[in-house]
Amino acid sequence: MANSPEFWFYHLERSTLGEVLPGLLEKTRDRGWKALVRATGTDTLDSLDEHLWTWRDDSFLAHGRANEPHPERQPILLTDRLENPNAAQALFIVDGAELGDTETLERCFIIFDGRDEASLQGARARWKTLKDAGANLAYWKQSPEGRWEKAA
Repeated sequence: MANSPEFWFYHLERSTLGEVLPGLLEKTRDRGWKALVRATGTDTLDSLDEHLWTWRDDSFLAHGRANEPHPERQPILLTDRLENPNAAQALFIVDGAELGDTETLERCFIIFDGRDEASLQGARARWKTLKDAGANLAYWKQSPEGRWEKAA
């Protein structure tokens, strides 16, 4: 795939999205990248919005919503839309949301719950589609100790 980002699949088995996403967003911001978190519905976005402000006692992740004023200024933008108004370099796909145009991205994180059969099947289908298109793929899973290990 020409002008294609890296696609990193994160298979949640021991942790929840709320436990994993903030750390990945923090590392993304440490790189100097903006992030776009795309979900399929407002329930997930509402939950993430609240969680990112309070995820650690000594820290928060500054962010905004795509339906609020000045989304282009946000270092982390939460959305259910396909646009990339904050010119993010990193896209986080949760809830099986659509990828949309990935041409301008550096990395796309596809986070899925391995305990949910529909989520697992959706991730497998997405992996196959991207692999068949020649995408640069990586698969990460948690060790029994909770560390992330690259498995493919």
